[in-house]
Amino acid sequence: MKKVLLFSISIIVALSMFSCKEKPNAEAETEQTADTLEIIHPVKVVPLEFQTIKRTAEVTATMVAQEETYLAPGIAGKIRSIKVDVNDKVKKNQLLVQMDKTQLLQSRVQYEGLKKDLARMDTLLNYGSITQQAYDQLLTQVQVSKVMLKSLEENTELRAPYSGVISGKYFNSGELFSPAPNTPVGKAAIVSMVKMDVLKVYINLSERLLPLIKVGQIATIETEVYPNELFEAEIYRIHPTINAGTRTFTVELRLDNPDLKLRPGMYGTVTQELGDRVALLVPSIAVLKQPGTNNRYVFIHENGVSKKVMVQIGERLDDKLELLTDDLNEGDELILAGHVNLMDGDKIEVISE
Repeated sequence: MKKVLLFSISIIVALSMFSCKEKPNAEAETEQTADTLEIIHPVKVVPLEFQTIKRTAEVTATMVAQEETYLAPGIAGKIRSIKVDVNDKVKKNQLLVQMDKTQLLQSRVQYEGLKKDLARMDTLLNYGSITQQAYDQLLTQVQVSKVMLKSLEENTELRAPYSGVISGKYFNSGELFSPAPNTPVGKAAIVSMVKMDVLKVYINLSERLLPLIKVGQIATIETEVYPNELFEAEIYRIHPTINAGTRTFTVELRLDNPDLKLRPGMYGTVTQELGDRVALLVPSIAVLKQPGTNNRYVFIHENGVSKKVMVQIGERLDDKLELLTDDLNEGDELILAGHVNLMDGDKIEVISE
């Protein structure tokens, strides 16, 4: 009986020792399998290719009158009559405002009297009855009186400097004009007028377009007032400096408006065709944005792994974006789907539809 008991105990101890020896090897094998497990991301790709597109610049702008003038005499005085009202069409040199003539008539009488005195003194000077100094003094008075008379003539009658439309009336006939600011723009005026048969349009373009903009190029303008009609404007002046804050430059366009259909202050969209060019266009869903920044990037497939490439965005054409970078080449495989959670260097597997 004792022999049987000792034999049983010996077997149990041997089995225990064998179990202790085998357990560490099993755990090591499990850990090794976990370490060698790799995540492979399924993705869809599309080959990159350059496309020929039309280069256009589209900006919004406000139309302004080619000329806008605030008319007022150079001196204070009583307004005898105002010959026009707001929205009246006027011709060049047409009388608009008649000021009181009292001071003008007085100055004219004085000038005529001084001229007669000078003529008499001219005869006396020839006979030596007066000195040259006295003659010169009277001559100066005549010249000063002539200048004053001319100034009063110009300021007694206000005439249209060009053909246009009366845009504002700030006094009534019989009122006393004082040269103090009384218009919305802070200028003194009795009436204001604009030249509307030609309008100006100012647009600001990116500095990278500077070499492509030329005087004489034609742009189209679309307005909300006339949605089914396009108007043509011609570039006639390019400003020479670049705005350091916005990296843009100003372009002036001339817009003929003979029927006065368009008005100063009207809003429009200007489209400028700049010829064809080659661009790298990709679906917009392939371009990702780095959180917290304005940096954009894409992933490409390279030897079974993902490669992150930083890019800049050019133009947007429908659902495609233009990529501006030197790190992408035609034929590269752009990752189009499955790229949202990718990291640079992740292993990937290209799948088809």
